[in-house]
Amino acid sequence: MKKLILPLVAACLLLVGCCKEQDHVIRTKVPVRPAGQTDVLQLRTDPIPTVRVAFIGLGMRGPGAVNRMTHIDGVEIVALCDVVESNVKKVNKKLIDKGLPAAQEFYGDTSVWRQVTKLPNVDLVYIATDWLHHAKIGIQALKDDKHVAIEVPSAMNMEEIWELINLSEQKRKHCLPLENCCYDFFELTTLNMVQQGVLGEVLHGEGAYIHGLQPYWNSYWKNDADSLGWRMDYNKKHRGDLYPTHGIGPVCQAMNIHRGDKMNFLVSVDTKAVGNPAFIKEKMGKEVTDFRNGDHTSTLIRTEKGKTILIEHDVTSPRPYSRMYQLTGTKGFANKYPVQGFALDAGSIDPAIAANHENLNAHSFVPNDVRKELMEKYKHPIVKDIEEKAKTVGGHGGMDFIMDYRLIYCLQRGLPLDMDVYDLAEWCCLIPLTELSLDNNSAPVEIPDFTRGAWDKLDKVTFAQ
Repeated sequence: MKKLILPLVAACLLLVGCCKEQDHVIRTKVPVRPAGQTDVLQLRTDPIPTVRVAFIGLGMRGPGAVNRMTHIDGVEIVALCDVVESNVKKVNKKLIDKGLPAAQEFYGDTSVWRQVTKLPNVDLVYIATDWLHHAKIGIQALKDDKHVAIEVPSAMNMEEIWELINLSEQKRKHCLPLENCCYDFFELTTLNMVQQGVLGEVLHGEGAYIHGLQPYWNSYWKNDADSLGWRMDYNKKHRGDLYPTHGIGPVCQAMNIHRGDKMNFLVSVDTKAVGNPAFIKEKMGKEVTDFRNGDHTSTLIRTEKGKTILIEHDVTSPRPYSRMYQLTGTKGFANKYPVQGFALDAGSIDPAIAANHENLNAHSFVPNDVRKELMEKYKHPIVKDIEEKAKTVGGHGGMDFIMDYRLIYCLQRGLPLDMDVYDLAEWCCLIPLTELSLDNNSAPVEIPDFTRGAWDKLDKVTFAQ
C-alpha cells in the first residue's frame, strides 16, 4: 500500500506546485532576470545610416523580402543563405539584374547559416526559414551581436522564447517578429481610431488564421522524401494554435498588451482531426491515425484589466480566408472579415462626417461612404508618406513593404521599433500554451509576464517618427 500511496502523494504535490487550489490554473515558470539585465521596452540603439542585411531562408517568404528591401534607400544586401543552392542563385541574379552588387552566397546543409550570423559586415539578420530554425538562428544571431528580424511564428516553445528575451536584453539588440498583419491598412487605421478614443474602451478583441492550405502543402520544403513538408509535419506532431501571430498581433496592439495591460491566462478547445489526415491519405495513400492537431482550435484569453480575446486557427476547412480582426469597444465596433465595417455611437463620429447622414447608430455598420471618410480621416501617420509606394511594391497589398520599411526606418535613425521581443513572446507563446491547455482537458494556463514586471510602464503602442 505504501508503494501505491507515495507516487500519488508526489503527483498531488506536483499539481499543487503548478496550480493554485482556488483557480486550478496551470502555472508557467518565469525565470529570474539575470543580474545586470534590464528590459528592452522602447530600446534605442546607435543609428545605422546604411543597414547591411543578411537573409537566411529563400524559399516561400525570403525572395519577396529581398525584393522589397531593394526598394528602400540605405539598405545593403550583403549575404543570401538557403539550404537549396538554386534558391540562392536565383535571388542573387535578381539583384544583379537590378544593377545591385551581388551578395555573398551561402548554401548547402542545414547548418550553413552559422557562417552568416558571425559575418562582421552584417547589422541585421532577416530569418525566413522553416519554423524549427526560426528561433535557433535568431538566438545565434543575437549571440553574434546582430539585430534580428524573424518570420512568424518566431519561436515554437517557451525555452526558445525566454532565450530570445534574455539575449535581446543582455546584448541590447532588437529582436522582433516579422508580423506583417499589424501593418495592413484597416488594422493601422483602426489602431489610430482606438488611440484617439473613437471606439471608447476596447473590451474584447478577436483574431484568427483561417486559411485552407490544401493548394500550398506541397510547396513547403521537405527534409524527408516521405512527407508533405515541414509545416504539415508540425501539424501532425503538435496540437493547438500553431500560427497565432496574424490573428493576435493587431488585437494585442489595439488592447495595449504589455503597454498598460497584460494577458493573464488562456483556455483552448479543439475539434478532432479530419481534414488534414484525409488530405494525406488522398495525396500519399497513407492512413494517419496519430494526427495531433484538430481541424479547428479556439482559444479564449483574459487580461489583467478584465478584457477578453478570442483567437482561432483552422488551416483545412473549406472556409473563406479570414483573420477575423474584430474590436468591441464601449463606443464602437470594428470588423474586417468577411466585410470591413465600423459601427459607432453617433456621438463618436466626427460631426463633419456625420452631418450629411441619417440613422447613424451602433446597431448597424455605418454606410460605405462614411467608412471611407473614417478610413481617410484616421489614416495612420506612418502610412501617409509611403502608401502609394507600398501598394506598388506590394507584398500582401503593401503591408509587407510597410513592415520592412518601418524596420529599416527605425534602425537608420536609432529609434525604438514598432514591435519588440515581448510582442514576439506574447504572440508566439500561444503555440506551446494552447497545446498545454488541450493536453490537460482544456485547463486554464497562465500566460507569463514576459516583461518581468514592466507591463504597465508604457500606456500604449507607439510608432516612432
